Amino acid sequence: MIFDMDIETLPREDLEALQLKRLKTLCERVYANVAFYRRAFDEAGVKPADIKSLADVRYLPFTEKQDLRNHYPFGLFAVPKDNVVRIHASSGTTGKATVSGYTQRDVNNWATMMARSLTAAGAGRRDIIHVAYGYGLFTGGLGAHYGAERLGATTIPVSGGGTRRQAMLLRDFGATVLCCTPSYSLVLYETALEAGIDFKDLPLRIGVFGAEPWSDEMRRDIEAKMGIKAIDIYGLSEIMGPGVGIECVEAQHGAHLQEDHFLFEVIDPETKEPVGPGEVGELVITTLTKEAQPLIRYRTRDVTRLEYTPCKCGRTFARMVRVQGRSDDMLIIRGVNVFPSQIESILLETEGLTPHYQLVVEREGNLDTLTVQVEVDEKLFSDEIRKLQRLEGKIQKNIKEFLGVTALVKLVEPRAIQRSEGKAKRIVDLRHV
Repeated sequence: MIFDMDIETLPREDLEALQLKRLKTLCERVYANVAFYRRAFDEAGVKPADIKSLADVRYLPFTEKQDLRNHYPFGLFAVPKDNVVRIHASSGTTGKATVSGYTQRDVNNWATMMARSLTAAGAGRRDIIHVAYGYGLFTGGLGAHYGAERLGATTIPVSGGGTRRQAMLLRDFGATVLCCTPSYSLVLYETALEAGIDFKDLPLRIGVFGAEPWSDEMRRDIEAKMGIKAIDIYGLSEIMGPGVGIECVEAQHGAHLQEDHFLFEVIDPETKEPVGPGEVGELVITTLTKEAQPLIRYRTRDVTRLEYTPCKCGRTFARMVRVQGRSDDMLIIRGVNVFPSQIESILLETEGLTPHYQLVVEREGNLDTLTVQVEVDEKLFSDEIRKLQRLEGKIQKNIKEFLGVTALVKLVEPRAIQRSEGKAKRIVDLRHV
């Protein structure tokens, strides 16, 4: 099913005409109302009237996350604060929080985008949607909540935490859709088993998972254990929140992007020039309809590629292939670029390992070292030490062969790696400690 048939199936020519019209209006609005963008446009030598085609977006200035921090809290707002009905913000764990404001129209558009997303995932108004993303300043919980209500489904606003209780509520309330991070779904699964609850015995049939990178191997693991369809959803708090893109249940191949509300580019993160069609690079997003805090060419740092081939679901929106990692979270180990998701794929292809792992980066002398700590399952942990050592050697060999980096692999006992109720902490960087 498709939520907005007229929009989500627009011919590309009509969609691009709509994008261009909205891009021109956006440029005029930010130039008139946001001092930061007026200066940035002037420094780049471009005026709103210079935008004649979608390709002209390349002449506009980029926006970086640091720009949001530099203008904390409301310096990038394009409307009077009286018109702002909601404010969200990032955690600010790596610096000042990044703030995002919303007018009532922004909130309504967001709810519609999330309703579209849930429909693409296979949900409908008769579903019971258990929202285990965090509520509050984090965009995940309320984004999914408003979308579920806009869809007309029954919404359970559980938020994060209280994992054992959540497992029981999933059983007692008969939820059919679960919204949370992929790593937390596995924590829920483990906790439920300890409480005597097997998710395969429940009505649960769909998982809408996002807010952290995850691999197809983790997807298969979740689907096999929980007996559900695991759907990847994409979003950024700076742009809007969850619902910027989502996979369709028919194909599960790339997230359909909400192109009537956003303009997407893929650039080389070093040269900042556009890459060729279908090539991998950094995703850049321009918000075409955001009123309170529109952003021009926001550098997401997410590394991916776009596909424009027709999808069997009927949607004409471009698809974003699963994010491979982040250009700023990428590890460089002795000159080799490594993303956690690449390591994860190798680990989850190995029988006897769990999806719980951490990458520990240290510096010995002038050289960086990488240690991969991964939990083994209960059965394997009880095996003889020699067998475990052979498995460590096999994983090290696979990482070296596939990624070209030497890593020390340490198999650890079940539950040795700390669980998270939000985003899993995959990287422990001790080089600057």
